[in-house]
Amino acid sequence: MWMCIAAFLLGTRLGGCAETANTSELIEFAAADFYEKLHSGKMMFIYFEYKVSPTISLFLVELEKSAEALQDYGILVGKVNCNREVVHTYCTDQRLMHSVFLFRGGKEFLGLDLDTVFDVNSIVSEVLFAILREEVKYVHTDTDLMAMEKAARGKKDIVLGYVHSLGTQEHRSIMETAYVYGSKYQFILITGGPVLKQLGVNESSHSSGVWFLHCRVHSGFTTPMTSERCPVTPMRKPLSTLSLHSFLQLIEAPLVSEVYDDPSTVQPPQFPYQHTPQVFLFSRPVTEHLDLDTATALAWRLRGLAQLLLVHRQSPAVKTPDEYNVAYRLPEKSLDVKYLTLHNMDEVLELFTNEDKAEDKEEGGDEGLEDEEDNAHSGELDDEVAASVYENRGNLLDSDLFTQIRSDNFHTAVARSGLTVVLFYLKWDAVSMAFFSSFIDVAQSLADSEVDDIQMGSVDCGEWTDLCAAQSGAALPVLFQPITAFPTVLVFFPQEPVLHYRGMLGSEALHRFIMLCRFAAPVLLSRQEEVMSFLQDESSQAAGYRPDRVLGLFKAQTDIGVSVFTEAAKSLRGEVMTGLLTDGLAEKWAADHTADLPVVLVFPSWRKQTHPSSLPVSSSAEELLTHINDARLHPMPELTVENLPSFLSLGKSLLLLFVGEEEDEIGHRQNQALVEEMKQVVELGGVRMERYLACWIHLGRTPAGMSVLGSYLGSLPPLPALVHTHSLSGDEVYQYPPSSPIVAPSVLQWLQRIEEGTETPAGMLVEDTWLPEVEFYDFLKIIDMQEPGSAKQRTPEGEEDDNDEEVDEDNVNVEDETWEKAAAVPSYSSAPDTKHNTHSEL
Repeated sequence: MWMCIAAFLLGTRLGGCAETANTSELIEFAAADFYEKLHSGKMMFIYFEYKVSPTISLFLVELEKSAEALQDYGILVGKVNCNREVVHTYCTDQRLMHSVFLFRGGKEFLGLDLDTVFDVNSIVSEVLFAILREEVKYVHTDTDLMAMEKAARGKKDIVLGYVHSLGTQEHRSIMETAYVYGSKYQFILITGGPVLKQLGVNESSHSSGVWFLHCRVHSGFTTPMTSERCPVTPMRKPLSTLSLHSFLQLIEAPLVSEVYDDPSTVQPPQFPYQHTPQVFLFSRPVTEHLDLDTATALAWRLRGLAQLLLVHRQSPAVKTPDEYNVAYRLPEKSLDVKYLTLHNMDEVLELFTNEDKAEDKEEGGDEGLEDEEDNAHSGELDDEVAASVYENRGNLLDSDLFTQIRSDNFHTAVARSGLTVVLFYLKWDAVSMAFFSSFIDVAQSLADSEVDDIQMGSVDCGEWTDLCAAQSGAALPVLFQPITAFPTVLVFFPQEPVLHYRGMLGSEALHRFIMLCRFAAPVLLSRQEEVMSFLQDESSQAAGYRPDRVLGLFKAQTDIGVSVFTEAAKSLRGEVMTGLLTDGLAEKWAADHTADLPVVLVFPSWRKQTHPSSLPVSSSAEELLTHINDARLHPMPELTVENLPSFLSLGKSLLLLFVGEEEDEIGHRQNQALVEEMKQVVELGGVRMERYLACWIHLGRTPAGMSVLGSYLGSLPPLPALVHTHSLSGDEVYQYPPSSPIVAPSVLQWLQRIEEGTETPAGMLVEDTWLPEVEFYDFLKIIDMQEPGSAKQRTPEGEEDDNDEEVDEDNVNVEDETWEKAAAVPSYSSAPDTKHNTHSEL
């Protein structure tokens, strides 16, 4: 994925240029290269890239993943960037941007809509299906299947595969196997229809299946083949490429093997049957021929499921007591041989086909089967949050790790401990119940760590509406605003205002927040040992990470600035550790850091403790908070999903570096060199760079950045990519020249050209009104037209009255607005002479 960075940067930062192995098999073709490969007759799967939306950017990621898989079948996978070079027909018709094309023999063989090739499984399966369309037949009715059996009789066996839908992993498994075994077997694919009834499949079931039809003449048959149908052997394991390959290998194995050793000394199955069970039947000399016939008949019933071995007891090596007539070995679970006494073949077959269920019952009763049914049902849910809730529905509300809080026990429950964390939720809200599992995880972690000064509680707001509404008259130890958003987490302290958790809805972020809430805001420090302990990692190990620390130094507790610092510290509780130091020890620390009292020392987690930032005490807590947060800011922060809103809320222009996932140590060093070079940009730029937020996104850790990058530039450029966006003076998006090495002086010159207006923008950011795609989809407008007396109506243009806008502005969620400005979707003009791309905000 990475190209070698220019010699200047590598020479100065890495000590020379070293090539990074590009393990991606996805090729970006120039127009000339495309025509050359096309005329060479090679098989190619090509996407013609015109503009990149979030959906297309995700498709390109899956296309890159499929490149290596399709290379094994002699297929080149690549793309052509139509913004750089035009390939006639494919780059001139924008309607084709939603299709990807397969070329064979120098001609277009097939065009596939992007909706049908949405991931690597669908890409590989659909491409192979297209190539093998003459070899892999499709049947719908049992009559069609009978005709196929009749045509194959005496020539080829048939492998019949059923998948619930095309483009799935099961479909891919069948097509990959057909590519390998297509010359040996006749492959048939079905996705439904009356033929399923003949196979005994419930069409409403989502389970895929494979059947082997023995249509060639086999000497192992004990009865002659009928004139109509071929004997059928079902594959009983879940469908995958490996299980299907093993199944076919087992079908080709000898039907019955005769041995003269005791089962305990017989070698376990060797490759490729190493995971295949073995069934042993015992034969006596007087019934040898009858025993062989019995073994053959049973072997046909176990075909594809197990190997059958006939043990001749006349051999002196056989030590098994006569009371046993059957034995079996399960290599996947144990190499031990188990001995049984059974009375007929049906018992052997039933034992073996139900063996997995029997093991489950031995280990955990019927719970395994119930879980399997539940998981199968939850797979039908198309909402991931709802599916997660369904899977965990039995583990959420009955936990003894937290207190069920009601209106009548709220006061006593909160007063029971020094710190109480309460989750307010609704049972019917999917997000609430999904977060409930994270809440339980945190409670379990606290219990495992033997943290006894934190109490976890929950309130069902659907049942205790008076409590959640904070109605007057409720016996509340502290006042809090009515709960209007779910889920909501509040932290209660004795004699202190309630603290609202506003972090990510995940167990890690919540656990970190709670552990930092344990520390007072600020912590009063009076001895040197206490200050050193405050600054060491010991106090943050329980939180699982190293937090930022802020230390206020004052001459005395009565200083005016102490109250300002204390107010700021309370606002930072759960996010930052704050400490307060006064008297002579404060003077000593101030002198050690060449500062005058009063002063606030900020120790960011990314900086050495010996070099804190020194801040004067502001006249207000809000101003001091601003200075503290600025001091905590990394000079070159990495943007993630979690911190992106807070960084955008700073209101600075973004100087954003996109780097790809490292393939090896060299790639890691290259990424670090680029980040260091961007730090140099900030340092060399001085005061001029204060208007910019220099930052970077690692696309391996934050894949959503690919959609952002593609929407900014209209296509995914080679990495690394540097863009300037969210300018305070306009909505233009600029891209640093891809052919130029990213070095500090050149970047500063590029920014100078942008400020002077001589640099051409690569795109524009515009507001997105989120209007319906067509008039008929404007359901709110239709409802308002049908109810003219409603208090709030939409204008014919779909806009709201000015008064309504004023009301709505009071309810705007600042964090949601920030996220809306975090990424952009291209909305291009159809005019060919447009100089730059237009984008709309998400």
